[in-house]
Amino acid sequence: QVQLVESGGGLVQAGDSLRLSCAASGRTFRSATLGWFRPAPGKTREFVATISSSGGRTSYADSVKCRFTISRDNAKITVYLQMNSLKPEDAAVYYCAAAIDSRDFYVPVSRGSYDYWGQGTQVTVSS
Repeated sequence: QVQLVESGGGLVQAGDSLRLSCAASGRTFRSATLGWFRPAPGKTREFVATISSSGGRTSYADSVKCRFTISRDNAKITVYLQMNSLKPEDAAVYYCAAAIDSRDFYVPVSRGSYDYWGQGTQVTVSS
């Protein structure tokens, strides 16, 4: 069974940090691009960050660039999102997603490019 399980969400104050994790199981995701999305207010899930299969290429939304860092551990088949200097507008449910494509330069930003999704982890940021 294909499964992506997020963890690490919680309640923090503005300026604090959190690290989200997403563990993949059920099939090999070592060759998958892994990304993070969150809903925009009143909208569907928007792109946050993504990392290619080997970890050699990453992409970030402008709103999180220089504050968030995505990384992966292919031995554990886990992707991480280190979130620093959190702002109230970062509060959301964060979803992990996998795009089954082994091309190392493949870092899509559109939701439709991803094949599997986790259930999400809640991040709350108080001002």
